[in-house]
Amino acid sequence: LAGEKLRVKLGIDPTSPNLHLGRSVPLLKLRDFQDLGCDVVFIVGDFTGQIGDTSDKESERPMLSEQDVQRNMESYLDQAAKILDPKKKPEIHHNSEWLEKLSFQRVGALADSFSVAEFTARENIKKRLNEGKRVSLREMLYPLMQGYDSVEVNADVELGGTDQRFNLLAGRTLQKAWAQEPQDILMTNLILGTDGRKMSSSWGNTINLTDVPNDMFGKVMSIPDELIEGYFVHCTRVPMDEVKKVVAEPNPRDAKLRLAKEIVTLYHGAAEATKAEEYFVETFSKGQVPSEMPSVQAVEGMALTELLIAAGVATSKGEARRKIEQGGVSINEEKTDDFTVVISKQHDSSVVKVGKKDFFRIVF
Repeated sequence: LAGEKLRVKLGIDPTSPNLHLGRSVPLLKLRDFQDLGCDVVFIVGDFTGQIGDTSDKESERPMLSEQDVQRNMESYLDQAAKILDPKKKPEIHHNSEWLEKLSFQRVGALADSFSVAEFTARENIKKRLNEGKRVSLREMLYPLMQGYDSVEVNADVELGGTDQRFNLLAGRTLQKAWAQEPQDILMTNLILGTDGRKMSSSWGNTINLTDVPNDMFGKVMSIPDELIEGYFVHCTRVPMDEVKKVVAEPNPRDAKLRLAKEIVTLYHGAAEATKAEEYFVETFSKGQVPSEMPSVQAVEGMALTELLIAAGVATSKGEARRKIEQGGVSINEEKTDDFTVVISKQHDSSVVKVGKKDFFRIVF
């Protein structure tokens, strides 16, 4: 390929309405290839999004309806344009363009390139089978579809997270079967969310590209200290020698303030990032209740522990109970150590504070 432009592919399934920082990692790498003059191909997986990828799941992922996927992807291209340069005209596709038209005969030909043993040898699938959990035949079809995307766009390189290894290699296998030069693959590291688990919309621990500056800044400030360096490396454009100096500072809060400002600048501009920093320092350093905060939907009779999980400030009932019993939770500035508190409609619009920096409003 010396002297030729590489065709570099990245596909993202619209399984939720928002792209988040976890998705930004391969998108930023795609932008790098774009800046190098490569032909970048961004695929919105509207068809694969319905089928569902279980590469990183411990149980079967339910199918999404076509309506759900259409609703989720309404602003996907606008969100991707926060990273990709629209002036350089990235090639855009929806993989329903070709996957909807596949005949059963063609699907059979795709499937013939793989064995059942190859699929069941995957770590998460093997674990589920050993635990007696159901693995659907549908799940075996997903790598075929992602791999066939590479055939359709004749990709030279495909980007994806480390959890996508099997699917990325499937593209190579199918390209060989279709007499194409097999693509190289470039895997990017996964980043963890605000609760220390893999960033995932289904867990509500995401920092979304669509978050307003104050929310984005506050979420970055809420990540565990041990994630600061990884976020600098994968989610910002700060040079590595400077990153080393920043994370070496004795107070991690200072490094996190710099991190939050860099990330907000990337998606909202320097002026908005400065305002968000001032808002955060004024509100949280001085203990004031913020004028803006996320809302959490509650239902009559909901346990306070369940509410904290829904708000993303606790990952389990046990963790929520500990936070309550340790006096870290207040409702309308009144602390409660009773984990049996039940939420009712009289709590509508109440402000809940968890720890020193997490606030949300209860809505019915």
